Amino acid sequence: MTTFVDRVELHVAAGNGGHGCASVHREKFKPLGGPDGGNGGRGGDVILVVDQAVTTLLDYHHSPHRKATNGKPGEGGNRSGKDGQDLVLPVPDGTVILDKAGNVLADLVGQGTTYVAAQGGRGGLGNAALASARRKAPGFALLGVSGDLQDIVLELKTVADVALVGYPSAGKSSLISVLSAAKPKIADYPFTTLVPNLGVVTAGSTVYTIADVPGLIPGASQGKGLGLEFLRHVERCSVLVHVLDTATLESDRDPVSDLDIIEEELKQYGGLDNRPRLVVLNKVDVPDGQDLADLVRPDLEARGYRVYEVSAVAHKGLKELSFALAEMVASARAAKPKEEATRIVIRPKAVDDSGFTVVQEEDGLFRVRGEKPERWVRQTDFNNDEAVGYLADRLNRLGVEDSLMKAGAVAGDGVAIGPEDNAVVFDWEPTVMAGAEMLGRRGEDHRMEEPRPAAQRRRDKQAERDDAEQEYDEFKPF
Repeated sequence: MTTFVDRVELHVAAGNGGHGCASVHREKFKPLGGPDGGNGGRGGDVILVVDQAVTTLLDYHHSPHRKATNGKPGEGGNRSGKDGQDLVLPVPDGTVILDKAGNVLADLVGQGTTYVAAQGGRGGLGNAALASARRKAPGFALLGVSGDLQDIVLELKTVADVALVGYPSAGKSSLISVLSAAKPKIADYPFTTLVPNLGVVTAGSTVYTIADVPGLIPGASQGKGLGLEFLRHVERCSVLVHVLDTATLESDRDPVSDLDIIEEELKQYGGLDNRPRLVVLNKVDVPDGQDLADLVRPDLEARGYRVYEVSAVAHKGLKELSFALAEMVASARAAKPKEEATRIVIRPKAVDDSGFTVVQEEDGLFRVRGEKPERWVRQTDFNNDEAVGYLADRLNRLGVEDSLMKAGAVAGDGVAIGPEDNAVVFDWEPTVMAGAEMLGRRGEDHRMEEPRPAAQRRRDKQAERDDAEQEYDEFKPF
């Protein structure tokens, strides 16, 4: 059974915001109690946080769909709905977050580093919060906004100071087992190591981490063997150690050619040219291994490599190697730029920034895009005429109608607010007046439709009676 996963696709959904409540206070002897509908609660966020206790993405491999809780709707009596609970997902140190196109969204390094993968929806306002001097008793409330839906990719890149690279069965697992307290699987067949192993080494006053990267073979940078799966774990390492097998049983291999092949794969992968290198000639406890090490060492030193002869079985040369690695790690840490505290940059919007755009498309449709108008549309209950009238007032105050006129829109033209796959489309009728003075009974807005037939008939009959009474008053005998 798989126990290590370093790449998963995660589907996260934030919580939806709760709807606002439209309520009127009712109490004995208080006929005009006023609106008392509470606001809806905010939806929960989905947050990724680095946890040192987590070393694999296995949990998300088995359960890739995660959702935060929704906010509760508001209630009467000015009671606001409860906020949704944030969903906190622990990830290993060194996790990179990408979108479906492969663009890096965040690089999570360091205990406690967080990233909001999906933001919860805003709760809708209740009618108590919508009341004003012009609209004293709103008969509607705003709807909650849906939470974000995101498909993201999590990639784990091991955070280590030293990376051991080399052919399968070169002795990397044996070497890390004697240099540190790590206990990787060790056997005498290729590809014994199927996952990166991580160990901690103490050399004098320097403490560093060392990673055993699974075996590389020719073509690893193009996906052959296990190389492409685990080459990413080399990216964060400061020092690269070539572990060369001096006792290989394959006649077509030797330490120098192995080094050239692995270096070519690292070059093809890219981004590792500036890392300091060190060469380890392993398995010198074997008689033929020592002879081969003596033969190739001058050639490797002539190339500028620092060469160490070791034997993980006989514990030969390990102390010198560990202190040499500690020296290289300390130099790499000293050369690393000092991390500065994150600067808080405030970018206020321009005074004339309307926050939306109006574009006429090829089919003649005028499309309005912007955070505010799109959110206002999502929060509107289109079954309530007064809520629709309130939306029209807000859009007019924002300047949408003026922009439509400047773009050449006339009465009856189609207008869409929102993206193509989720837009509200309507025939535009310019607003002549706006405000609560145009509203009829609560829940109605005569700008949206003609009066109801029954009400119109009552008004017509009343007008006929008034005309008859007026004629009688004018011509009645004295």
